[in-house]
Amino acid sequence: MERILVTGSAGFIGSHLVGRLLKEGTAACIVGLDNLNDYYPVSLKESRLHAIDSLAAASPVAYRFVKGDICDDDLLEALFAQYHFDTVVHLAAQAGVRYSLTHPSVCLESNVRGFYAVLGACRRHSVGHLIFASSSSVYGESAPVPFREDAATDHPVSLYAASKMCDELFAYTYSKLYGIPATGLRFFSVYGPAGRPDMAYFKFSQQWLRGEEAQLYNEGRCRRDFTYIDDVVEGIVRVMAGGPSAGSTAPSLGEASVPFRLYNIGSGRPVVMLDFIRMLQEALQDAGLLPPDFDAMAHTRLMPMQPGDVTTTYADVSALRRDFGFAPQTSLQEGLRRFAEWMAGHPF
Repeated sequence: MERILVTGSAGFIGSHLVGRLLKEGTAACIVGLDNLNDYYPVSLKESRLHAIDSLAAASPVAYRFVKGDICDDDLLEALFAQYHFDTVVHLAAQAGVRYSLTHPSVCLESNVRGFYAVLGACRRHSVGHLIFASSSSVYGESAPVPFREDAATDHPVSLYAASKMCDELFAYTYSKLYGIPATGLRFFSVYGPAGRPDMAYFKFSQQWLRGEEAQLYNEGRCRRDFTYIDDVVEGIVRVMAGGPSAGSTAPSLGEASVPFRLYNIGSGRPVVMLDFIRMLQEALQDAGLLPPDFDAMAHTRLMPMQPGDVTTTYADVSALRRDFGFAPQTSLQEGLRRFAEWMAGHPF
């Protein structure tokens, strides 16, 4: 009967994770923490919280939502002292590769300063397992494909990627110095219902529905490893079941004597973005959102490569499969179908 803190609980991944944990009903209590910033419409975050409230009303798990910032040291200290968390799932972050280029101070404050605050609280209160969100962006352009966790990640091409690499290094150092069991999860292009409106699948859908033109970078030649939200949550839940111990498995960063591990969570099936456009169009047409004769490419402008972008993301998930008996299975066609059906009933 664990006591669990989920930061970023009104976010895309965080809200789905809290919902899953409430449905399972095996935790003693779950505390969700989120500052509800306006990077994208707060109404979407509030709708996620309403859905969580409905699940909490039918769950035996004690649930509490706290509106607050991970950079608020006093708030973190009060929450950790009150609840004595066994597990912390740190998902709060300032997302957006391009946003990090135009708002670097916001990215650093949330992703580095905020993560450092969470690490400190975990150390002071002897948390049993810290799980934190990293990103496929740490691989940059230099890592061989498919990306393995032991590939060099010292050449990030965006400030967002650099901030996530910094988080991994901080977590490793805290694990080495203070014995904090920590697991970093490198997520690959997470998508699905109630997702982030700044992501391509969501943004393109909205633009086409409004009669606007979408912009597809690198002339549509990029490849992306899209991972359905339920698969990501399943991966997190499996990792939550047991924190790393010294020497438990082959390390992906540093020595085996340190209780620190990294895992990719991706589909392992990258798709060329021009093909993705076709699949998204078909899903939206099947859901009745676009007319049968709609031509997505006629409403999409091919653009050059943008600063901070990479040409390919491609996850090797053999470590996740080896240690937890799981690898994402949802096909992109099925995941987009579920997203389109959700979008048909939600005016976001």
